[in-house]
Amino acid sequence: MSENPKPTTDPATPSNTEKDPDDWTTGSETMTGAQASYLKTLCEEAGASFDPALNKAEASKMIDALQAKTGRGRTR
Repeated sequence: MSENPKPTTDPATPSNTEKDPDDWTTGSETMTGAQASYLKTLCEEAGASFDPALNKAEASKMIDALQAKTGRGRTR
């Protein structure tokens, strides 16, 4: 019998936590409180405008963009 690692421990297996926000089934819902709070912080640091009307997917994409701009949220 060959050894097959569990999908969650195999680095070659894509994780569903890496799903594109455009593919989220709940992406069109209002952003979460945690997203709003973190996004406000990032906007302040980056000198960007905070839009409270963003949905979950839009907020996630903006968070990614602002993290890249500010260097925040990087683990390396």
